[in-house]
Amino acid sequence: MTWLNTLLFGILPYVAFFGFFLITILRYRTRTFTYSSLSSQFLENRLHFWAVVPFHYGILTVLAGHIGAWLLPHQILWWNTDPVRLIALEVTGLASGLLTLVGAGAAIWRRLTVRSVRSVTSLADWIVCCLLMIQIVTGIEIAMRYPWGSSWYASVAAPYFWSVARFNPQIDLIAVMPLLVKIHVVNAYLTIGYFPFTRLVHVLVVPNPYLWRKAQVTRWYSSPQKVN
Repeated sequence: MTWLNTLLFGILPYVAFFGFFLITILRYRTRTFTYSSLSSQFLENRLHFWAVVPFHYGILTVLAGHIGAWLLPHQILWWNTDPVRLIALEVTGLASGLLTLVGAGAAIWRRLTVRSVRSVTSLADWIVCCLLMIQIVTGIEIAMRYPWGSSWYASVAAPYFWSVARFNPQIDLIAVMPLLVKIHVVNAYLTIGYFPFTRLVHVLVVPNPYLWRKAQVTRWYSSPQKVN
């Protein structure tokens, strides 16, 4: 299985990130107006609120935790030397994952049950929904089956990701991890690689210009009334 580990953890990361940057740039330069979430909120708002709010709060917290542990692994290990702090961190991570699951589940349910929303849901939307659900569910399962994940993430996964960033992937670090962890990592790469083809690109162009651009005036015109 050495060749498979090399493919999944030594080659796939670079294919995913190369595709991410290449397609993201090409799409922005050639199809700028598609850089939007193409929100279906105007079609249905109640379920949209209960899906988007928990999903965004949950996923942002989870991503912040992953990135923070990657950038500051030694600080995370120091934090976890106190059992109370360790438990607090683990509970926060699990709660954020569950919140993300609730939001993603509500979003999928909305697209399945609301006809107007289902009609504007593309194949790419369903694919990204599947990728996100696999990532969320495996992440929660890892947190529940392999406790103290923040510590082994900082001591094993973070060095592996740093080795990938340095173009010298230490595949042995991740090859010894449980199958569930490997699925989680591989699916993360697949999600990154597929990212530029989806509505998720809107996170790259958050409306910062609204903070400094001039006010935009919008006028609505109705068709002229017929005079009898």
